[in-house]
Amino acid sequence: MKQVMYQKIEDAVSYLQRSERLPILKVQTTALHTIEEFMVSRGFIQLMPVITAKVTDPLGPDPGSSVVLVPRIKYYDEDLVLTQSMILHKQLALLSGADKIFIMSPNIRLENKARGKSGKHLFEFTQMDFEIKNGTMENVMALLEDLVVEVISSTISEREDDLKELNRELEVPPKPFEVYTSHELEEKYGKDWEYLASLEHKYPFWVTCFKREFYDREDPNNPGHYRNYDLIYPEGYGEAASGAEREWQYSKIIERITKDNLNPEDFKEYLEVAKRGLLSQSAGAGIGIERLVRFLTGAKHVGDVQPFRRVPGEEVIL
Repeated sequence: MKQVMYQKIEDAVSYLQRSERLPILKVQTTALHTIEEFMVSRGFIQLMPVITAKVTDPLGPDPGSSVVLVPRIKYYDEDLVLTQSMILHKQLALLSGADKIFIMSPNIRLENKARGKSGKHLFEFTQMDFEIKNGTMENVMALLEDLVVEVISSTISEREDDLKELNRELEVPPKPFEVYTSHELEEKYGKDWEYLASLEHKYPFWVTCFKREFYDREDPNNPGHYRNYDLIYPEGYGEAASGAEREWQYSKIIERITKDNLNPEDFKEYLEVAKRGLLSQSAGAGIGIERLVRFLTGAKHVGDVQPFRRVPGEEVIL
């Protein structure tokens, strides 16, 4: 038994000592530094993340989610959940008076172990999450395009030697990025459109209009369609960021929760704030840091950019 443990530790140490480890971490450092400088320069206030709470993003109903368990802990007499995403807390945080906020937010998403083979799924990862009071879909998409261009440009200029060591060539994408609806891509490529469309593109592109969680705003001028959006990396790397304009009116939120067969009791504190008319109209998104670093470095699997892998289906050693 000890021999098995020693071998696992040996394998984990060897993984940490891979030749590509340091270049990847250097690229990640440049990406993080660039993101924080960019967001502050655009007038955003940085918040610290929420890791435990009474309520978290349900991540459903969403055909893109395969969460098998919501992580819960007991702390004295309180039942708390671990953050799956800070979307609900971002809406609530705008009560502080800040119009633009961002957070480097750790997420725990205990997904089906089969997702580990996708190359893009982790059960523990970090998002740069942001929200804009009175923001629109167009505001967010333009901001993220500028951010992605800035990060790629900084990586090319600051990490030339590291990119060479990783055998990765990057090109600054032209703006504006192309925009499609999920409906037209599904019609062209089928249900698994994301990977196939990603493979056929040279630059990042947008996909809009998904039937997803209750907080994604339905288009008031086009019922059954939604003011949400995903940014997709090219070359088969897939989803980069996901976001939406938010439902903020209590009547709409409770209608959507009921229609989605979710339990309002799971969101009672959040709903009480909404019922008082305190939520603001807003829009935001979250961009996955590990997926960004995977794209920048050309890593085969998103777990490869983590010194301590957290891939569904893989045993945690360290």
